[in-house]
Amino acid sequence: MRVLVVDDSVIMRRIISNNLKTAGFTDIVEANNGAEAMENLSGVELILTDWNMPVMDGLSFVKEVRKNGEYSKIPIVMITTEGAKTEVMEALKSGVNNYIVKPFTPETLVEKINSTLAK
Repeated sequence: MRVLVVDDSVIMRRIISNNLKTAGFTDIVEANNGAEAMENLSGVELILTDWNMPVMDGLSFVKEVRKNGEYSKIPIVMITTEGAKTEVMEALKSGVNNYIVKPFTPETLVEKINSTLAK
């Protein structure tokens, strides 16, 4: 399964990618922001994205993915520091399938991914 990890922090991308590898995901693509991620959607079956990024933020990225017929059904998990109920609701309304607030544990990441993919 090809997973796209989108975050402007190299360290956060590395943490997420390492957790994914530990959980058995081996085909991982990384992007620095939403615009770069839009160029890397080919073959992607799961997206993990941050909200706060330069160029194109995560919420705008999610909306673009959902508008694109070819990619509109890809499951998306948002991983962000934005934890207020209003932000979570906004993300879900925009098309996010699941939501993780930073900081998170590897167990939480795997649990959210598994529940997202099971839907």
